[in-house]
Order: sequence, then C-alpha cells, then structure tokens
Amino acid sequence: MRHRVEVSELVLETLVRADAAGKRPRLGGMARPNGVVIVSERFWAFATLSGELHEGEVSSSRSRVARIPLLRGLAQLVASVRPLLGGGGVAGTPERLLLLAATVLPFFVASRLPEALELPFGLALGAVLVAWLMRGATRRLHGAEHRAIGAVEQGALVATWAGSARPSRFAPRCGTNFAALALPMTVLFERLWPIAAVPVLSGALVILLSLGASMELWKAVQHPSGLLRGLLLPGLALQRLTTREPSVEETRIALRAAASVLRRELDAA
Repeated sequence: MRHRVEVSELVLETLVRADAAGKRPRLGGMARPNGVVIVSERFWAFATLSGELHEGEVSSSRSRVARIPLLRGLAQLVASVRPLLGGGGVAGTPERLLLLAATVLPFFVASRLPEALELPFGLALGAVLVAWLMRGATRRLHGAEHRAIGAVEQGALVATWAGSARPSRFAPRCGTNFAALALPMTVLFERLWPIAAVPVLSGALVILLSLGASMELWKAVQHPSGLLRGLLLPGLALQRLTTREPSVEETRIALRAAASVLRRELDAA
C-alpha cells in the first residue's frame, strides 16, 4: 500500500483528468461501515477508513437476458451487489453468509406464517436488515458516496476534494429509492398473485417478479423526461434516515474509490 501523500497525489491527478474529460462514466456505489464502494459498468473499487484500496472488475456478460423485461432488472440487481457478495475485501465470509440467509430464509418462514402475519414479518425483517446495514459510520459514508458520485456528474471532483464544492448527499439513483418502490410493488404482486399451490415457490416467484418489476419502474422513473420523477419522493425522504452529512475526510474516502474507477475507465477509453 502506498504512502498516504503519494496516494493523494495520484488521486488528485485522476480527479483533474476526469474533470477535464468530456464524457465521464455513470457510477453507482455502496456504503459500508468501514468504507465506500464505487462501481462502473466495468470496474469497482473499495476505499476503507484505514486507507486501504481494493480494486476489481465487473464481469459484463452480454446475453439475451439483458433484453428481456423483468429478467434484465434482476440481472442488474445482482450485478449491483456483486462486489459485496464476491468479497474481495468488501465483505467477510460471515457477513456474506448472513446476507444469503437473510435473502433465502424469508421464503421458507413466510410460507409457514398466517397470511395476516406475512407482511408484518417482511417489514420487521426489512427494518432489522436495514438497521444492520446502516450500522457504524455507514450513514455518513452513504452521504459521502452520493457526494462523490454527484461530483463526477457535475465535473466538480477537484473542488469537492478541496471541500469548496458540496454536491448533494441525496441521490435519485440510490438503492433507498429502489427499496421504496420495491416494497409497495411486492405487496401489490402478493395480493394479485393467482398461484399458491406451493407456498415456498409461490412466495419466491412473487418476490423475484416484484423485484424485476420494481427495477423496470426505477429505470423508467429516471428517464430524462421526468414524467415519473414524483415516484422518487418517498425514497428521497428515506435518505434523510439512511444518510448523514459527511465530513470532507469522509467524502475523500469516497472520492478515492471513484478516482480508482475513473482512472481505469479513462485508460480503457
């Protein structure tokens, strides 16, 4: 690992270069209790509070699935969490196993509950999972992640690093907005689903279809026309709970991850 001064110089060099670039890649991200993950279509980077930097590539498998509604949304959702599930320093094995259990167990538990308790169970489980994911410094780093991505989109990376620019800590493409759409969509699919012969499989299909439909709606909401932009309001309101105002140092952690991804994207262009 390089000395901090050298790292800062390399980061600033990349930020200057990215600010001057005519076209910058679209980035996403993920806040962790100990750092920030920034992801593009081809690369990801995880910058930690302790100064470490983990880098990786995103496997881009172009297939027919990418053109099929609902399925393409599920594929995109899986790709968005791949750095977390794949490890690479982002998450340890116990945490990955816990996330897997939290994903799979509801299918079996909910099918054995009375119908009146299924929704309360889902809401309670979701609240516990969100509280666990937002532990520690995650909410401030979540705000830093949004600020860094906003700096990329505004071409204000160097100014944000210096602290003279402060892009919003709220982001329309945040996963919180997706969750705010997915919850009512899941309830709607559950109420309208006509098949209940095998409760476990039926529940799994409802969740998968609702997630796929939510991703399609989420993409439609972000259309430049802005016709459905109002559907983002619940998610943006939730971001007041899932983010906190980051310090300049916390923002720089997110910018280090962004710089790693931008450097490789610009080199590959």
